[in-house]
Amino acid sequence: MRFNELVQLLERHGFTLVKEKGSIRYYGNPAVTRLIRIDYHGAREVPTGTCQRS
Repeated sequence: MRFNELVQLLERHGFTLVKEKGSIRYYGNPAVTRLIRIDYHGAREVPTGTCQRS
């Protein structure tokens, strides 16, 4: 999965961009209590383990 695809997936599930600082983006959703941090790198592949639920 590429970073662009991950962002599209988050947005389809109701997440919106809350803040951005350089290449780091924070996405939030009213139904989720914490922000999702994405070190955005466009068309590059998302590293293994980044999308695992914690």
